[in-house]
Amino acid sequence: MEPLSHTAKAHPTVDRTIPFTCVHCATSFDVAATAAGAPLACRDCGKVSMVPKPNLEEAAGAALRISQLQHQLKENESQRTEITGYINQLNIQVHRWQLRLQSLNERQAKLRLELDQHLPQGGAA
Repeated sequence: MEPLSHTAKAHPTVDRTIPFTCVHCATSFDVAATAAGAPLACRDCGKVSMVPKPNLEEAAGAALRISQLQHQLKENESQRTEITGYINQLNIQVHRWQLRLQSLNERQAKLRLELDQHLPQGGAA
């Protein structure tokens, strides 16, 4: 596909392509970014279509949003890790208190048994 005119502005620092679809026959191909806005004849049907100009503001906005989302994901993962650590610490503490309670219950049972052995039969002190 060759440009019909030289109306496209050259961007020597831009080395990329624009995905392009012929509006007449739907043939898809890539054209040089320097052809943005230029009328081009389709290599398949020969009819002229305009090469779209890339929307740099939209692309920059999308890149910014992607960057923000990636940052939020990292922050979220950091907070998840921190909270998971707290939960693990609290689970360990609960387990320790459960063991301590079990030990106190066992001690209480022993002391009551010993107390019952020292009390006179049929009477309470």
